[in-house]
Amino acid sequence: MAGSALAVLARRLRALPLDEIKLGITTDEIDDDVSTAARFLKQYGLKWAEIRNIWGPYNTEQPMDKIREARSILDANGISVSIEGTGFFKVPLPPETPEGQKRLDQQWDLLNRSFERAKAFGTDKLRIFTFMLGRGEQTSEKSYARIDELLREAARRARTGGFRLAVENIGGGHVATGAQAGALLKRVKEDNVGINWDPNNAGESGEQAFPDGYRHLDPARVFHVHLRDYRHQDGKVVWTAVGDGEFDNLGQIRALRADGYRSTFTLETHWRDPKGKMYSTQTSLKGLLKVVEQV
Repeated sequence: MAGSALAVLARRLRALPLDEIKLGITTDEIDDDVSTAARFLKQYGLKWAEIRNIWGPYNTEQPMDKIREARSILDANGISVSIEGTGFFKVPLPPETPEGQKRLDQQWDLLNRSFERAKAFGTDKLRIFTFMLGRGEQTSEKSYARIDELLREAARRARTGGFRLAVENIGGGHVATGAQAGALLKRVKEDNVGINWDPNNAGESGEQAFPDGYRHLDPARVFHVHLRDYRHQDGKVVWTAVGDGEFDNLGQIRALRADGYRSTFTLETHWRDPKGKMYSTQTSLKGLLKVVEQV
């Protein structure tokens, strides 16, 4: 993108009420290098970042010296971490067997590492999941009952450190849609458990995410929101640059704000142009800024 166009976008972004609309980007969707991602965010006046992979691996697999280095880079660029992305419970639900217990113990170890890294990043929010469906597996009352029990235990462990757990709805998971996320919140009432609402994931899962799926959520328990765009093509969902798809980002953001949501948003475009990740994110950011200007 030409320098003049970048300058126009930067001026446009600085004119937005970013104290009210806390917009950030998942850093590895810009670049795996934290310094490169931080410079991009600063260039556009963005003050928030979601941390998932840094310098390649998941942040939870990086040693603490790399975590502290990343925090120092972000601080130097005036960027705060909105939420720590983890892969906690992003595995098939372990069977209730000795082998299953070993797998579950690995997840508790992952949660402990996540707490340590979230604290170092200066955020109290962790993005987690509620287990993936195995091949041919269907959701059931029995599986949900066990997931609820394990999530309550995770919430108990998180509360000790003052952390909040934001469950992301994801295609192929036990919680994929707004309806399933809303049902989860009704069963698991711990106030440090909420939703990382990803309406595009819900759309990929066959739901009319907004307004239908969103109506099932308790807005007070939406802790974080992912934004991007998609369209249906040849019977399946494909990601697009923001503004080139069919999702109503404007309606969704307006509804969240009308319901009192004042927390963070992350652009997580997923769409990839042949020109690369940074170009793809720039393009989607441009589309998202046009949306935000109308909110």
